[in-house]
Amino acid sequence: MSRRTTAKKRLIAADPLYNSPLVTMLVGHIMKDGKKSLARRIVYDALLIIKEKNRIDPLEILEKAVRNATPLMEVKARRVGGSTYQVPMEVRSDRGTTLALRWLTKFSIQRTGKSMGFKLASELMDAAKELGQTIRKREETHRMAEANKAFSHYRY
Repeated sequence: MSRRTTAKKRLIAADPLYNSPLVTMLVGHIMKDGKKSLARRIVYDALLIIKEKNRIDPLEILEKAVRNATPLMEVKARRVGGSTYQVPMEVRSDRGTTLALRWLTKFSIQRTGKSMGFKLASELMDAAKELGQTIRKREETHRMAEANKAFSHYRY
């Protein structure tokens, strides 16, 4: 990382089918080895499964799942006087969204199920209902921040 200038934030193009940058970000997180068409097909399959099961706009469920999975606080290691402290810090909105998408994809991959589209749809629906591994991970992150509240004065 450069010490001189900060990296500029890139604009995320909206998805062609759903016209949402959140879908584009999800496709980027699902993608492996540069196979974007396969990642798009997985995400579109998941959104189609959500639409068939719930009869609601799948974008609403995706946005609700990401909102529910986004952490407000996290801990960062801070070295002070030879010892390392876990210092609780607030999460910026873009980092929170990235963490939520990362956890959603990670735990959908770990799920048991037929196809990746089905597993992703299940994880998204669970997160929208505040259930599942993704929500458990967010709660664990919040618990860690709460437990280390005593070290909050070491913030940068």
